[in-house]
Amino acid sequence: MQTQRLSIRRGFLAAIGLLAAWPSAIAGPNEPRSLRAASNGLFTIGAGVNDRIPETPNDWPLLIAQFSALTPENCLKPNPVQVAEGSFNFTRPDAFVAFAASRHLQVVGHCLVWAKDDRTPPWFFRDGEGTADRDLLLARMKTHIATVAGRYRSRIAMWDVVNEALDDGKEFLRPSGWSRACGEDFIVKAFEFAHEVDPQALLIYNDYNNELPGKREKQIRLLRSLREKGAPVHAIGLQGHYELDRLPLADLEATLVAMREFGLKVVVSELDIDVIPRSRWWADGGRYREELAKLDPYRDGCPPEILRRQADQYAQLFRLFRKYSDVVARVSFWNLHDGQSWLNDFPWKRVNYPLLFDREGKSKPAFDAVLEALKPEPTASKPTPATGKAH
Repeated sequence: MQTQRLSIRRGFLAAIGLLAAWPSAIAGPNEPRSLRAASNGLFTIGAGVNDRIPETPNDWPLLIAQFSALTPENCLKPNPVQVAEGSFNFTRPDAFVAFAASRHLQVVGHCLVWAKDDRTPPWFFRDGEGTADRDLLLARMKTHIATVAGRYRSRIAMWDVVNEALDDGKEFLRPSGWSRACGEDFIVKAFEFAHEVDPQALLIYNDYNNELPGKREKQIRLLRSLREKGAPVHAIGLQGHYELDRLPLADLEATLVAMREFGLKVVVSELDIDVIPRSRWWADGGRYREELAKLDPYRDGCPPEILRRQADQYAQLFRLFRKYSDVVARVSFWNLHDGQSWLNDFPWKRVNYPLLFDREGKSKPAFDAVLEALKPEPTASKPTPATGKAH
């Protein structure tokens, strides 16, 4: 066990070394203000982008100027990569990884195992006319991880190894083909397989709402168990899909403190702030959905007051991330600008404004607020003993 822990620790240090080796983003005097320059020395700044980014050059100037890491939205997920057993499709992932490398951008692999039945190719869970048992399921997982992570060894800096395994309700783990056949062991094995294939990659457990108290307790329980079993988990991912005026700042800080105590890094993996709050969509058994499906209050533009509030709240978030920059390894926005956000369509169709850049790629008040929040705090001047004057 001690040997295994030393191996895990070496892998973690190697991953951090890999991240440090990427080009820095210090802006020169003639370069535009950028998130990557402002966050340099604190944490990596990234964006989740469409798989077709190599084919959309109009997006490249904004992307390259502002971000240093890319997450493909879909093309590395289990279903498109291996829709049938042994039939791997790497056309889009290959193009994506090559594009990122040509621009000196890190790639975040999302994701190797998704703990939801409807997000995993059905064949994974079948054995002929029956259900695959534990051994068959883990063997298939190992082959999938070895093939996918192995193909991009040393070219993908971070992997979301397991995605969304914790239950939202009373159960510990989300009921799935994985948990029914393997219990918690599928998470342990996924991290072991990924570390074996690419010991330099930063390995992440990723979920949503896991900064909130109920799910945070499950997250901590899971991490303790994984640590006892020697699983090489290096970081947790907080998806960060927030709503205007509903930021869980105290819960976020409590989570960052807890992860610091664990000695783990945190990545904010899919950040945005929805200006048309969506929580009621799921309330009271969906009774408000017919009403909400017609709600599109900002189809003709977002009011300045809403944009100001959004900017203030983004600033609060980034002041917190700066405060815990020893814990936060990466902050990635989910999509490049408002026009590309998934929140224009989920959970109902509406014109939304959740990001730092508008539909033309121009910066919004939230962009300036984030840059301001990332500035170093001024050092208090000290009086000299002789004159009492500040220098």
